Amino acid sequence: MLLQSIPLVFVLAGLALYVVLGGADFGAGFWQLFAGRGERGERVREFAHRSMGPVWEANHVWLIFVLTVFWTAYPTAFGSIASTLAVVLFIALLGILFRGATYAFRAGASTDRELGRIDTIFSFSSILTPFALGAAVGGIATNRVPVGNAADHLFSSWLHPTSIFIGVLAVASCAYLSAVYLAADAARDGDHALEREFRLRALGAGVLAGVIAVGGIFIVNADYHTLFHSLLSGRALAAVIASFVVGLVTLMLVYGRRYEPARYCGAVAVAAIVAGWALARWPTILPGLTVDQAAAGHDTLVWVIACVLGGGVILFPSLALLFRLALAGRFQSTESNAADEIARPLHAIRPGLVARLAVALLIAGFGLLNIANAEWAHAVGIVCLFCVVVLGFRAIVFSALGEDAALK
Repeated sequence: MLLQSIPLVFVLAGLALYVVLGGADFGAGFWQLFAGRGERGERVREFAHRSMGPVWEANHVWLIFVLTVFWTAYPTAFGSIASTLAVVLFIALLGILFRGATYAFRAGASTDRELGRIDTIFSFSSILTPFALGAAVGGIATNRVPVGNAADHLFSSWLHPTSIFIGVLAVASCAYLSAVYLAADAARDGDHALEREFRLRALGAGVLAGVIAVGGIFIVNADYHTLFHSLLSGRALAAVIASFVVGLVTLMLVYGRRYEPARYCGAVAVAAIVAGWALARWPTILPGLTVDQAAAGHDTLVWVIACVLGGGVILFPSLALLFRLALAGRFQSTESNAADEIARPLHAIRPGLVARLAVALLIAGFGLLNIANAEWAHAVGIVCLFCVVVLGFRAIVFSALGEDAALK
């Protein structure tokens, strides 16, 4: 059971990260649509666009991660979901495609009219995608996706009250997260006017999301009582309570202009919703299909777990550096000494020594994997190669950042 469950835990963790990080990006598009007119609205739109610029593509890596791992580790469940919910997933895909295209086209707009059209398409796509993905989740949550190839209706499987409620809640949650993050970014940049704008938006969106969530409980009860009962009992109840409490704490932090802790509390509140949904259904994925029954073969699961862990060694240091620079406002800075400030903590690192150690571990790793016969030697060899990735990242990337700072 443990081996069969680990990839699904990875999938749920990736889904929570996508909801939190990608959701904040979708929310920025929401605020671009409702920014208003005139110079004030243009400032809001431009700031939202600029703030998410460094990270918006990285945030969507989690959707690819979720799809790839779920497809590989649970092919029967993936095929059933993808076929029955093909229409709503296609709508979400169109939103993602239009959103990415318009984000790129924005830089080439030659007139204000073109820019306005591009921003409008971008904003509607940013609302359409989370709604469609939320509606798909509603179809799964209410057991309207049976096992089999397109085994249920392509429209009624996601066009029902619970799916519409979850879709609306997804849009409201994205707007809430984005406003909290943008208020934090504006406060960091010392732009008090924009800070007030997004602070009010965060408070309003937070209250609205809470009202929708509470009201939606009655919709779920009327539409699918089994899900209602599962959410308000057992392990899922703890996640629901945690989401509600942390959400209130986030609103109090935003009200008190403590934006940095509010940024993380808001993420936890939204991630707890994903946890509650998962706990309410565990260990069932689809009607009559448990995690054990849906899982792929033993060797496939082992390789999926190994690849995820190995990929994490490469991915997480890169994302940590990216978000560290983004949250510190390094990509927005125009000061001449900004690069020096980035590189200052890196001067303590000795890239030459790290590079030599990486080469030594590379030789040791290949030797242990190809010459030695003992299983413990192979395990040590794999650890050596993982260390090569980490040390190589530090030696090459951090050194490049330091040299760039020196040139400036």
